Amino acid sequence: MVEVTPLGAAVLGLVMERPMHPYEMFQLLLERDKDELLKIKPGSLYHAVDRLATQGLIEEAGTEREGNRPERTRYTIKPEGYEALHGHVSQLLREVVNEYPGFRRGIAEAHDLPVEQVVALLRERQTALRDKVDATEAHLARSGPERRQFLLNYEYSLAMLQAELAWLENIISELDQGDIIWSIFPQIVAEAPHLLTAKTHTLTFKEKP
Repeated sequence: MVEVTPLGAAVLGLVMERPMHPYEMFQLLLERDKDELLKIKPGSLYHAVDRLATQGLIEEAGTEREGNRPERTRYTIKPEGYEALHGHVSQLLREVVNEYPGFRRGIAEAHDLPVEQVVALLRERQTALRDKVDATEAHLARSGPERRQFLLNYEYSLAMLQAELAWLENIISELDQGDIIWSIFPQIVAEAPHLLTAKTHTLTFKEKP
């Protein structure tokens, strides 16, 4: 089975719906907010289309012309293309992989900052997440139930956002109340005191093991 890139899989999904030219693909991907899931640029999309054609996964399905613009080639999916798309999506749904999310890296190193700064930064994140929740809920509310099969990624995103908000609320509360022991290495106080907040005198210090 031929392997395809994430953008290539998105193109295959589009030409399953109907034959279309690359410019239409680009517009539809942006209209459907697929740029939140993968990087989409005109040049990379045209390259993906050319690669899929070279791999024998899509084929030309005619041309069209609008006004004085150059002719645009429309493409449609081949059976080999559907097989590649089927395999790609199946792997994504089935396998659990480490995607190295940035927030987890930040949380893993949060102990390097004074607790007051961590709380302030998490509150900023909390506000931004609430805005994303509101926007996602509004998007789902505007879509009818007949389109739900195309919006499962939004439902998943909403569930993850809500779960993170609940976790943040608990952690911020625990940090505020001093339920989590928070230490910072003493050499930081000596070498970079300007990075610490005015309240850091309340912190305890321990030597690095």
